[in-house]
Amino acid sequence: MNEILQFAGHYRWLVFPLFGMTMGAIGTVNKQRELSARRRHREQLELMRVQSGGLPASLPTPVAAAPVAGDDLARVQARYDDVTRRWLDYELDVSKLIAYPAMSDGRQPLTAAFLRAKKVADNVRPTDGEVPSAERLKEYRDAVTEYEVAFELAERDARRVKAAAFTPDERKRLETAQQLLGVAVDQAATPNERQVAYRRVRQELDGLIWLSDEAVEHLEKKVALELPSATPPEPAA
Repeated sequence: MNEILQFAGHYRWLVFPLFGMTMGAIGTVNKQRELSARRRHREQLELMRVQSGGLPASLPTPVAAAPVAGDDLARVQARYDDVTRRWLDYELDVSKLIAYPAMSDGRQPLTAAFLRAKKVADNVRPTDGEVPSAERLKEYRDAVTEYEVAFELAERDARRVKAAAFTPDERKRLETAQQLLGVAVDQAATPNERQVAYRRVRQELDGLIWLSDEAVEHLEKKVALELPSATPPEPAA
């Protein structure tokens, strides 16, 4: 250590250049690490897309159209509404949730990515009556595009894996719930049979699939449907 200090004392004019070279080398290493981390992130994203079930590894980057006056915002909003409608088909249809439980499981990476993309699109959506600038409209359009792609990935993955994440006993419970669900919404069944089947469905799904309040309300309306009126007998000849 003393020798180093003595060298630095005699050759002070070399200390700062050497220090600069050292910091430059460190900066280069850090930059290489950052680039490597970004590359790994892209590779992981590509792998997730491939594993999601048939989408190409590299999705084409959508070319944003130049913002125009008039109905451009309405077209973007229509795209958003279409994805939301397709998502609600899963959220409100208990039969679909049983068949493809990953669509309601935020622990699944692609489902979580879809929910994040939805939140971003919701946050940048122009308010009612707002006339967005070209930059704001592009931001919303890009967010909706991400929302569309994320939903496609999550849906394909959910249809690919189905109930693979569950144990054999849990899959048996899902199968039982699906069968009972058919009875619960069967108009040919008696009201009592529907109610008993409905309660069994809820029991079988408890701890396996989370049902939103809207899904429960939607299902209960189906269960409570009136039995079709009997056809009056034809008069005797």
